[in-house]
Amino acid sequence: METPDLTQSNIEKIAALFPNCVTETVGQDGKPKRAINFDLLRQMLSDEVVDGDEAYEFTWVGKKAAIAEANRPIRRTLRPCPEESKDWDTTENLYIEGDNLEVLKLLQESYLGQVKMIYIDPPYNTGNDFIYRDDFGESLEDYSEEIGQLDEENNRLFRNTDRNGRFHSDWCSMMYSRLMLARNLLSDEGSIFISMDDHEADNLKKICDEVFGENNFVACVVWQRNYAPISLKKFFSESHEYCFIYAKNIDHFQMNLLPRTDKQNKDYTNPDNDPRGVWKVGNLTVGPVVEKQVYEITGPTGKKFLPPSGYCWRFSKERFEEMRADNRIWFGVNGDGSPVPKLFLTEVQDGVTPMTLWTFDEAGHNQIATRELRTIFGAAIFTGPKPIKYIMRHLQIGANKGDIILDFYSGSATTAHAVMQLNAEDGGHRKFIMVQLDEPCDEKSEAYKAGYKNICEIGKERIRRAGEKIVEEQANLLNAAKTGALQRGEAYAEFTTSSKALEAQAEIRKKLDIGFRVFKLADSNMKDVYYTPSEITQQSLSGMVSNIKEDRTDLDLLFGCLLDWGMPLSMPYTAEQLEGCTVHTYNEGNLIACFDQNVPESVVKEIAKRKPLRAVFQDSSFADSPAKINVFEIFKLYAPDTRVKVI
Repeated sequence: METPDLTQSNIEKIAALFPNCVTETVGQDGKPKRAINFDLLRQMLSDEVVDGDEAYEFTWVGKKAAIAEANRPIRRTLRPCPEESKDWDTTENLYIEGDNLEVLKLLQESYLGQVKMIYIDPPYNTGNDFIYRDDFGESLEDYSEEIGQLDEENNRLFRNTDRNGRFHSDWCSMMYSRLMLARNLLSDEGSIFISMDDHEADNLKKICDEVFGENNFVACVVWQRNYAPISLKKFFSESHEYCFIYAKNIDHFQMNLLPRTDKQNKDYTNPDNDPRGVWKVGNLTVGPVVEKQVYEITGPTGKKFLPPSGYCWRFSKERFEEMRADNRIWFGVNGDGSPVPKLFLTEVQDGVTPMTLWTFDEAGHNQIATRELRTIFGAAIFTGPKPIKYIMRHLQIGANKGDIILDFYSGSATTAHAVMQLNAEDGGHRKFIMVQLDEPCDEKSEAYKAGYKNICEIGKERIRRAGEKIVEEQANLLNAAKTGALQRGEAYAEFTTSSKALEAQAEIRKKLDIGFRVFKLADSNMKDVYYTPSEITQQSLSGMVSNIKEDRTDLDLLFGCLLDWGMPLSMPYTAEQLEGCTVHTYNEGNLIACFDQNVPESVVKEIAKRKPLRAVFQDSSFADSPAKINVFEIFKLYAPDTRVKVI
């Protein structure tokens, strides 16, 4: 009859927002209880590094700085690049170039709680020189100074070895801040899949336990990435990697089953032509013995059967007779075999529960991934790609047909390729968001020799080529089906390879989104107008007539407004001319914008009469302050619910 424990209730609320701030302590009764790490909570609520010792269970040099960095605002934007995109007007896929930490910050409003699944293949911190930076070890001097290992005469206070944290601290900080931001983007039903090898697997698990909450851990998959040993290895030839899977909220997470394969179905046959379809035999005996389930069975030929010693029949005698009457018991082709139950494929669940061990024949291997890139580009232009089959397996588990999938370590864009391939195979409409830093390719690499100056060029070109290849393959399958129908005498127009191939491809394109909108991370569209009076000169005043940078287009401003207002970047929009002014309508009226100079009142009225949810104009669109004030009055009259903004 005691009142509720409000402290524990408040801890639950904090845990929902900041799971990394929840720890354990010992209560007055000597038993463990949940508690709040107030040092970490203070850091989560601050954009500066908070003084005080870092004393959480898992820490490293720079952890508080990583938290502060994740929370620190930026003045950046995403600039649209239609000329580098594919199917700009119709696609719902995004490809974003830039540092993923800053991109994740920019997506916080537009995609907050909207992403169903995140897959990332981050750097493994191996120290190897891949085409992307993959060594986050600090210099010995920087690390020693930061953790106080040097005295006033720059002598190290104790010996440093290869196992010390300088080889891990930067990597941990990099992952921590990005995973904090990524968690915000996941829906309550969402999940994240992170590939890793032995170099940082233990640290990644600890980081994810903090960021997502230990109770939201789903599984650690072990993938057999190589099918043959590497003979040059000194000790063991590593043939596996891991994939750590965490849910945003384990109580809301619903994992999909994997589709059944031909191998799993091969044992199902129909030797007695049962109208219920193919089946396979089950086991009629079970142990230990239940006396009521030990009885004699007489087969069709009069032969008698008893369960083996120590076993009984799986079913009661009454249930067995019901199954026998329903033709669910099989005594063999000649009727004299031991009785077994028939298991019909139509009564088996639609999918298979995934196991945590994935062999290369189930999920592909590294050599296949290299061949896949070679097929697309004619050369192996990327080091260590993942096979399409492997990523598709993740997608089948973590995403449904209409979901958004995010990969902010896009690399060669295997995830985008896998999304398009899976959509083609099951008729889904999954959307992808790829994020990749435009890391330059090594001049000695195959990629550079093939004309690709950075990784983003590889990723975008792969999506273009892979999309066309998928369309061609699906069109061939469609034509093959139609040709077969013609051969069976069914009604179908005359088939010719040349004409019908293009027709089939057009049909596939209507159903399959193989395009992507390209955006590039850039400085804010706005000029820096925060000056003190002493910094302003007569010459600088002339540059303050407009607070928008001269090189920015209407499209830059439009998508900048979408980010500010937290709207998705993948919706359709149109541009039309009204009395010489260009008017942009986004997603059928979610936002209408006009950035022209001297916008006449009649155009403002026409926009207001359309009653958009939001309307945006440029400050210089109006001759003077009274004209700008009049805009708000017009909207109060014609569209009082519209939010009006002047930039």
